[in-house]
Amino acid sequence: MTRLYTYPGACHCRNVEVRLESDKTPLELGVRTDTCSFCTKHQALYTSDPGGQLQVAVRDAHLVERYRFGTKTADFLLCKVCGVLAAVHVPEPPLAVVNVNVLEERAAFLANPIQVADFDNESLQQRISRRRQRWTPVGSFVVGQQSVTER
Repeated sequence: MTRLYTYPGACHCRNVEVRLESDKTPLELGVRTDTCSFCTKHQALYTSDPGGQLQVAVRDAHLVERYRFGTKTADFLLCKVCGVLAAVHVPEPPLAVVNVNVLEERAAFLANPIQVADFDNESLQQRISRRRQRWTPVGSFVVGQQSVTER
């Protein structure tokens, strides 16, 4: 399915590349963060579109850390080479949020007010339900492919 907008991005060294496909503008998608210590320390800002699709490509899987903490239900995809957090992924069902800081259209996203969420009192079931409602379906998660960005 072709969507109106494509938002490519990558970690600094391009080992982890993403492409968010959506019918929404950066203003409509919005930007959010949360108060957990990990996201705060990484200054992570997220966006997602439950009606869109995210493509993820990892050039070298050995150079990606899938960091899990807290409920251990999501993989924080960190590049071991450049240290950038690119996205947060859950494998089942395949869903993700992308870190706005890796997107080429970062400035357009950062023109939005940043919504801050506190998930500390959220139960595991509430967390899983929220992700299923708000995160972006992952259309592909490819390891070893050259690139997902269109050049």
